[in-house]
Amino acid sequence: MLELRHLKYFAAVAREGNIGRAALSLNISQPPLTRQIQQLEEYIGAPLFIRSVKGVELTAAGEALYKDAQSILTLAGLAVERTRRAAKGQLGRLDIGIFGTGVFDVVPRVLRKFRNEFPDVEIALHTMTKDEQLEALRQRRIDIGFNRLIPKNPDIKSRVVMWERLMVGLHSSNPLATREVISFSDLADQPLVLFPSRGHPNFSDFVAHKCREYGFIPQVVQEVGDAVTGVALVASGFGVCIIPQSATHFKASGMVYRPMKESPPTMLDVSCLYCQDDPSPILSEFLRVIEEFRAENGVEGDA
Repeated sequence: MLELRHLKYFAAVAREGNIGRAALSLNISQPPLTRQIQQLEEYIGAPLFIRSVKGVELTAAGEALYKDAQSILTLAGLAVERTRRAAKGQLGRLDIGIFGTGVFDVVPRVLRKFRNEFPDVEIALHTMTKDEQLEALRQRRIDIGFNRLIPKNPDIKSRVVMWERLMVGLHSSNPLATREVISFSDLADQPLVLFPSRGHPNFSDFVAHKCREYGFIPQVVQEVGDAVTGVALVASGFGVCIIPQSATHFKASGMVYRPMKESPPTMLDVSCLYCQDDPSPILSEFLRVIEEFRAENGVEGDA
């Protein structure tokens, strides 16, 4: 049977033009190398070398085999290297679930940091609600997700990646736009746009709960599916919205953003979620990058 070692020994002899020198380069003695070459010639059924007192030269059959042998040995080496890199989490594919406002700031920064360290890992992004991410994780359709306000699940782990302050988005013509900060009580008589409208509990539930904490029921004029739609409505003069700080990266004509006046400020999480029994080396490296990101940004604690 033809084995890689036959091709390796053959290529060494062809390259050196001398069995003795080839044996030295392979760190073996000359007799076993000679036997390997003879076995290869018997298997092929043709001589590969012309022997002389000065050394060996390739026959026509040997010339044909040498070109292919070099390609095969190169491919075999690449296969081994790719396998080793995959085992270390340096090669492969990472499927990531993302959500509305997460794409404006935190998630892209984490992905850029990971990409800089592991440029050969393919990253596939999938826009999903929280429930869709949880289901996809359990079905192994994604490796990791990003979301907020993640409920406790026995099989799913979560880790806060960043804490964000609450902001108010409103049109520049709104009288509240002249203030440096806005309190929850200032919003009691304001028409409020909430998002998202599905995947409860969600950010809109969080905002409604905060309003009730401050003693009023929000005047919700519209619930929309995502932050972009909500901010676009407000930019056209259609009410105000409470948003995470990352959403302020979305710029729209006539739109202004003001921080919420709270002491201490309410902080909202951007968290990653993943299956705790997932053995993927790529996931392990991604989680390590997240820990570095947390340290670089002074992130402490979990939701």
